Formats: sequence, C-alpha cells, structure tokens
Amino acid sequence: MSKRPGVCLVVSGPGLIHALGGMANANVNCWPLLLIGGSSERNQETMGAFQEFPQVEACRLYTKFSARPSSIEAIPFVIEKVRYLRAVRTSIYGRPGACYVDIPADFVNLQVNVNSIKYMECCMSPPVSMAETSAVRMAASVIRNAKQPLLIIGKGAAYAHAEENIKKLVEQYKLPFLPTPMGKGVVPDNHPNCVGAARSRALQFADVIVLFGARLNWILHFGLPPRYQPDVKFIQVDICAEELGNNVKPAVTLLGDISAVSKQLLEELDKTAWEYPPESKWWKTLREKMKSNEAASKELASKKSLPMNYYTVFYHVQEQLPRDCFVVSEGANTMDIGRTVLQNYLPRHRLDAGTFRTMGVGLGFAIAAAMVAKDRSPGQRVICVEGDSAFGFSGMEVETICRYNLPIILLVVNNNGIYQGFDMNTWKETSKFRDPTAVVPPMCLLPNSHYEQIMTAFGGKGYFVETPEELQKSLRQSLADTTKPSLINIMIEPQATRKAQDFHWLTRSNM
Repeated sequence: MSKRPGVCLVVSGPGLIHALGGMANANVNCWPLLLIGGSSERNQETMGAFQEFPQVEACRLYTKFSARPSSIEAIPFVIEKVRYLRAVRTSIYGRPGACYVDIPADFVNLQVNVNSIKYMECCMSPPVSMAETSAVRMAASVIRNAKQPLLIIGKGAAYAHAEENIKKLVEQYKLPFLPTPMGKGVVPDNHPNCVGAARSRALQFADVIVLFGARLNWILHFGLPPRYQPDVKFIQVDICAEELGNNVKPAVTLLGDISAVSKQLLEELDKTAWEYPPESKWWKTLREKMKSNEAASKELASKKSLPMNYYTVFYHVQEQLPRDCFVVSEGANTMDIGRTVLQNYLPRHRLDAGTFRTMGVGLGFAIAAAMVAKDRSPGQRVICVEGDSAFGFSGMEVETICRYNLPIILLVVNNNGIYQGFDMNTWKETSKFRDPTAVVPPMCLLPNSHYEQIMTAFGGKGYFVETPEELQKSLRQSLADTTKPSLINIMIEPQATRKAQDFHWLTRSNM
C-alpha cells in the first residue's frame, strides 16, 4: 500500500516463531517487511537460555536475508548494511520481500559511548529498470499479430503504480484485460474491457497473453492446458529475472519495472497506427460468456428464499459500498465469490489471503488499511469481508479496532462452517444421541454464533441479520456512523455454494 517496508517488533523464541507465518506471507506475496526480534543473550547460547531458539537460521527460510549485528555499534549498519546489503534496501529493491534483524538481549541494556554510534541515512528509492528495446519491439509485434489477445494484471502492477500506463494500453488498443485478485482496481472493475466475468473462457482460448506482474502459479493454473491453449504465447513483464520462464517458456520476456516497461510498450505500439478490432469474433465470444455468467449470478442474487445465499449478500453489499473504500477479504467461498461481485475502482484497494492463501490475515490487513486511510484520506472506510471460519483465526483483533476507533466495518458471512455447515435443527438432531465430538464433522461450526457480540463487548456496534432488508439497513447505518467500528453478522444458507464452474478453481481436495 505504501511501497515502504512494514516494521514488526517481536520478543524472542515463541514471539519470533509466531511471526514466521506473517514473514512467510509477506515474502511469498512480495511485500517489503522488516522484522526485528529480541533473542537470548550471546554468552548464554547453547546453555538452554530463556526462550533460546536459532532465530537467524530459522528466518533464512522466509526472508531475503537474516542477520544479527556483531555489536551494538553495528546495529545501524545491520539495518542498512549486512555484507554490503541493506535491510531496508533489500526489502524494497528488486522483488520486495521480508528481512530479519536479530537483537540479542544483552544489547538492550548495554551502555556504549554515544559518539561511537554512526547513524545511517535511509536508502534511496529503488532504481527504475527498463526492458531491452529489442524485446519491447518483439512484444509489440506479437501483440499486434494476436487474434485473441488478453492482458492479465497482477498485484505486481498495482505495487509498481502502473495503473496510468496499463489503462492507456487497454483503452487505446481496445484490449481485453483480466485482473488477478489483488490486481483488481489497477483498471476499474467496471471498465467495459474487463472480462473478469468470463475468466475461464478468456484464459482457455487466448492466443497471446501479456502478464503484468502476475506469476504463472496456482492462481493462474501454471499457464498449462487444459486451462490454456497448448500454443498460447506468453509475454512476461516482471521485476524479477528468476520469475521469467517459470512453468511455461514465454514468447517474450520484459525484465524491468512494470510501470516503466508498460510505458515502453505504449511508446512502441504508438509508432504504428493499430488497435484490436472491438467487434472481433474474440470480443463477441467474451461478451456472450460475460453476459451469461452475469445473468446466472443475478439469478442467484435475486432469490427470495431464506436463509440468504452468497450472491444475494454480495449484491446487496455492492449496492452500498463507497467507490473509494478498501476491501479486505478472506475465507473460502466468501472470498472467492465476493471477489467476483464486489467491485474495486482504485488500485491497491483490495487485500486478501493472497498467493500463500493465508487465513487469519483479514483483521490485521484491515487495521493496516485503516491506518493508511486515516493518514491519507480521513473519512475513507475499510470494509472487511470475512467468512465465519476465517474470522475465528483473528477475531480478537476487534479489540484493537475498537481501542483505536478505526474506520472499519466487518462483515462476517456466516454459514456455520468451513465451505458448508449445519443448520440448528441438523445440529441438534446429529448430536441428540451421541457426543458432538464423535458425530459433528470438524468443518461444522456452532450454528448461529453471535459474532457481533464480540464487537459490542468492546464498545463497537454489532448487528445480527437474516434478511436482505436487515442487511441493507445495518450496512446503511454502519456507513453513516463514522464514530464507531461495526460488525454485521450475516446469516446465510449453511449449504450455500458457488454457481457451477467450468473448472475446479483451486484444489480438488476440499470436501
């Protein structure tokens, strides 16, 4: 959200171990993070010291580098320079990631001559690298000759602030685009060239795909058939050389800053009058599929039966969301379905479980977004959409939200379980004659749990809703009240699921 490293301070041993998940999440998502951890005294190493743990070694698995200063005087150098690397610089240069600095306990109270401490200036902003001119020329030629082109906009494009150039590419050359989950908003989701509603069809039949800061990992099905044509041509734009050619051999690689490279592409395409025909057969195919998928979603959303389904909930939420709000989302169906309905109009305004698919990040991300909102745009709201299981991982962060009175509205989409749960009657019948620990499936949670009471316990506002009318009213009141955070506990059909899919979305292992 800021292109600067977040800084996390943790205690030794278990404190550091608890931070490994967040560090790994940052590193896999390519976000800059500086973790500073306390550790055992140096003269007690290997003696069974208090909370002793090989922290520097453990963190090396999850970071771009991990180090301990040799002396207290060396701390500024470790922060800025370790073996000619700098912690802050390393976290933001090249592909961003996590870094770890270890502070032994005996440093904390150690006294030194203040004159021996040399303070380092902050490093310069990352240098802007550009792709080879010949590669840009080749990429432009491949795009011009495409019969069925597609741009895929990843979160790397959002991080690089490439929205202006990529939007020009989309609009000047009439190209269809597909955002990845956190690439949403680089070009607004409601743009006529967005083909998110025909995602599977666009991926499966495109003959040329330009990847702007998007990796061919599980989210994009590795770039392999049957999700793609066997002979599809990929043009990869990425800041990281090691990423180029992963899983699929690309037709063209463009190594460099995504904003700078997209500008190079614009300049090269501008040299010859050209645009992709907006009435082509490809565009017709995509529009027809989008229309049918949107109709299927709207049909589900219009159902009047109670309890509500996911689509009913999200369509009513979408109607009231401020255009400039931050949307944070985590869960199973809650996140996957919500992503297709809830719109993003601005870049870097969506945070979710990400590349590592980490559960438990939602409320922490919402708090971070709220701090950015308070700093940059007072009055801007954060909408945190949680599945009930996902909320359980970090629900006590509601206290933090209330403690600092942050502008967050939590929506807990409650289906009494993970993917699917039991309604109250089924729960009672199932556990009537046997101990629930023996007969209740572990993915079923306690029915009708009143999560909103966690919010009211700390002074915020809580709502328990079961109908579209109650949802609309509670969300309207929450948005109107800027004095307190809110939590809306939204009961839905425990067996609710996604509309029929052409392909398995994530994994076949969920039951």
